[in-house]
Amino acid sequence: MMSYLSLAIWVPIAAGLAVLAVGRDRDAAAARWIAIAGAIAGLAVTLPLWLQFDTGSSQMQFVERTEWIPRFDIRYHVGVDGISMLFVLLNSLMTVVVVWSAWEVIQVRVAQYMAAFLIQSGLINGAFCALDGILFYSFFEAMLIPMYLIIGAWGGPNRVYAAVKFFLYTLLGSLLMLVALIYLYDVSETFSILEWYDVPLSLKVQVLLFIAFFLSFAVKVPMWPVHTWLPDAHVEAPTGGSVILAAITLKIGAYGFLRFILPIVPDASRYLSGFVIALSLVAIVYIGFVALVQADMKKLIAYSSISHMGFVTLGFFLFSQLGVEGGLVQMISHGFVSAAMFLCVGVMYDRMHSRQIADYGGVVNTMPKFAAFTMLFAMANSGLPATSGFVGEFMVILAAVKANFWLGAAAATIMILGAAYTLWMYKRVIYGAVANDQVAALTDVNRREFWLLAAVALLVFWMGLWPKPFIDVMHNSVADLLAHVAKTKL
Repeated sequence: MMSYLSLAIWVPIAAGLAVLAVGRDRDAAAARWIAIAGAIAGLAVTLPLWLQFDTGSSQMQFVERTEWIPRFDIRYHVGVDGISMLFVLLNSLMTVVVVWSAWEVIQVRVAQYMAAFLIQSGLINGAFCALDGILFYSFFEAMLIPMYLIIGAWGGPNRVYAAVKFFLYTLLGSLLMLVALIYLYDVSETFSILEWYDVPLSLKVQVLLFIAFFLSFAVKVPMWPVHTWLPDAHVEAPTGGSVILAAITLKIGAYGFLRFILPIVPDASRYLSGFVIALSLVAIVYIGFVALVQADMKKLIAYSSISHMGFVTLGFFLFSQLGVEGGLVQMISHGFVSAAMFLCVGVMYDRMHSRQIADYGGVVNTMPKFAAFTMLFAMANSGLPATSGFVGEFMVILAAVKANFWLGAAAATIMILGAAYTLWMYKRVIYGAVANDQVAALTDVNRREFWLLAAVALLVFWMGLWPKPFIDVMHNSVADLLAHVAKTKL
C-alpha cells in the first residue's frame, strides 16, 4: 500500500491524466469538476502528514523506500521532516487555489490547463519528498515542463520568449547540479542524500560542489543577479501560473539550500557565508528600489518576491536557530501573500485586461469588497504585525541583529521599502477619483472570488496571529540540521 507521501505525489498526477483523457471527448465543465476533485483529493491525502507528524522527532517520517535502478543504487526513496512537510501541504493547498481561481476564467484548452497544474503539483511534491539524488533531480527537472507549457500556451503576448528564458535559465543551473550529484555518487557509491551528509570532503571539493549546487538553486530562488527570468515569466504567465511560480516553485530553490548545500558542504557554507549574505542584502535593498519604479503591477510584485526571498537566504546563512526558522516561516508566508497579491491582480485583469497601474484609479468606488481584501494583502506584503508577512521578517531581522547590528539594520530597510512600493501601488490603483469609464464599469468580486480571497486571508491571519504550530513542526529538524552544519567534514 502506498504511503501518504506517495499518494501526495501520484494522486495529483493521476488526476491530471484523467482530466486530459476526459477533456478530449467531453466539454470543459467535466474537465473543471474532475480537476477540482483531483486537487481536493491531493490536498486530503496530505492532511495526515500534519495530523500524524511527530514534532518531537528530527528524523525523516512517512518514509518509503523501493529499488528503482539497483545497478547504480538508485531508489524510489521518499520521506519528510519538519522542514519539507510544510511545503508539501503548501503546494497541495495552492493547487486547489489555482484550479478554483481559473474556474470561469480559462476558456481555451481548459482540460490541458487544469492537467498541467495537477501534474506539476505531484512533481513538486516529489521534489520536496525525495531522499535520493537522482529521484530529486528527476522531479526537479520534470516540474519545468508543465510550467513551461502554462506560460507558453496561456501567457501574454511575449509568452514564448518568457517561457524559453525561464526554461533555459533553470536548465543551465540544474545541469551543474547533476555534475555535483554524479561526483558525490563517485566518492560514496550511493545516491542517498542522507548518506551524503556524512561523506568526508576537502574544503576545495566542498567549494566546487557549493558552486555547482548554488548556481542551480540560486537561479530557482531567484537570487540577484540571476533573477532576470522571473519578472518576464510573471508578466507573461496567466494568473494561476504566477501564483504557483511565486508561492511554490521559488521555494524549491531555497529548500535546496537546506537539503543539499548546508548539510553536504557545511565547511564551504560557512566559508562562503559572507558572499551569500552580501547577495541577499543586494536582493533585499536594491531590488526593493527597482520595485518602486515599476509601472506594471505584476512586475512590481515579481520584484517584491525577489526582495522578500532575499530574507530567506539571509536567514539561512546566519546559521542560527532563529535565522533558519525565520527564513522557513518567511517562505510559507510568502507563499500565502504573494499568491494573494497575484490573485488580486488577476481579478482586475479579468475585468479590464490591463496590468498597468496608470490605467487604474478609484477602484474602491466600484469594488469596495475587493479593495478591502487588497488592503489586507498589501499590508501583509509590507510586514504589518498580526499578518504572516511580519513574523518571518521579524525573526530574520532579530537573528541578523544578534549576529551583527549593522547587518540587521540593512535588512530592516525592506520594512520601509516594502511598505513604500506596495502602498504606493495600492494608492494609485485603489484610491482617488474614478480614473476612466472602464473603472466606472467594474463590478465587485463575485461569490467564487470572494471566498477564494477570504480563504487566503484566513491563512494570512492564522500564521500572523498564531505561528507556533508552524514553528513547532520545524524546530527539531532545524536544530538537528544546525548541529550537523556545526561539525567539520575536513
